[in-house]
Amino acid sequence: MNKIKHIFSCLIIFTLCFSFIFFGCTQSFHMNAFAYSTSAKSCVVLETSTLRKLFSLNENKKLPMASTTKIMTAITALEYCSNIDEKFEISPKAVGIPGTSLYLRKGDIYSVRELLYALMLISGNDCSVALAEHIAGSTSEFVTMMNILARKIGVKNTHFSNTHGLDADGHYTTAYDLAVITAYALENETFKDIVSTKSFKIVNGKDNTFRFLKNKNKLLFTLDGCIGVKTGYTDDAGRCLVSAIEKDGMRLVCVVLNCGPMFPESAELLERCANDFKLYDLTNLYDFNHFVKVLNGRVDYAQIDTFNHFLYPLTEDELKNIKIEISKPDFIDAPLPKGSEIGDIKIFLNNDLLFSEKIFTIDDIKPKSVLQRMKDFFNNW
Repeated sequence: MNKIKHIFSCLIIFTLCFSFIFFGCTQSFHMNAFAYSTSAKSCVVLETSTLRKLFSLNENKKLPMASTTKIMTAITALEYCSNIDEKFEISPKAVGIPGTSLYLRKGDIYSVRELLYALMLISGNDCSVALAEHIAGSTSEFVTMMNILARKIGVKNTHFSNTHGLDADGHYTTAYDLAVITAYALENETFKDIVSTKSFKIVNGKDNTFRFLKNKNKLLFTLDGCIGVKTGYTDDAGRCLVSAIEKDGMRLVCVVLNCGPMFPESAELLERCANDFKLYDLTNLYDFNHFVKVLNGRVDYAQIDTFNHFLYPLTEDELKNIKIEISKPDFIDAPLPKGSEIGDIKIFLNNDLLFSEKIFTIDDIKPKSVLQRMKDFFNNW
């Protein structure tokens, strides 16, 4: 009987301990989720200069992306079109495209620039086809160009089947890939100007009628520092949004895929990340002697330094965990040409290597002259 009581007591103690551990883990998880949370099926916030993920959820899950597709359509058009102010006549193939539309008619005349504004501000599906037909000769050839550019940018889990983002087999991306594509596109000043524009007027060259376009991206009107980028919706994709802000020298891109409250959640994620992270030049943390002793040289000491800067987004707590390893010799032998590698510096966040670079000589290090050698010889006699 005592043995049974002992076993029962042990089981109670084990259950209480397990419950305490589980409760503690659950509380910790909810605290983190409260700090950064989203109802999106997939999400990422990216700092564009380093492509560091500041927050992510299922960021590599392949999903349909609706009209956020047009980010790739626009940057492909900009890279392959030599004159975006060239006006051209709309072909019949661009008329009557389903979904959101500028309602183009056969024979309408617009420039590439004007159709890019209609593409990105009001999400004209027909504009995407008109641009593809004009630039590549066909939508299929233009889609091929989109996929080639995607590979060039470096994304691996994305494939385009059309120019507008309507649901289709083989048309998918990930939140991370879409953020990388957007970071690339925002380096193009024309693209950036277009997606950050709140309203724009286009003129039909056929009859000189004009249209006023208002950007569907609500964050441009409500979020400080917002510079775009694109909304999207289909039945399969749900509500999708790619948004971006610039603050304190940082450019952040947020992608939410299949997210009901896409505007408020994206705004909150961008604001929290912009407040929690700062862009630090970690090379300012270097602390080493910029001179090294020279043996058999015309000078006793040579100047050494590094050439590159390294900016990286960090929280204040992460900055405290930055570690720098400096490896350089106590002396060097002459002669050595300017720009010789004599050591290196490595920057770690905890145990992860973030950056490394070489330490170089700044000037030519010449050997002692004959006169100096003779002088040394007699001094040591």
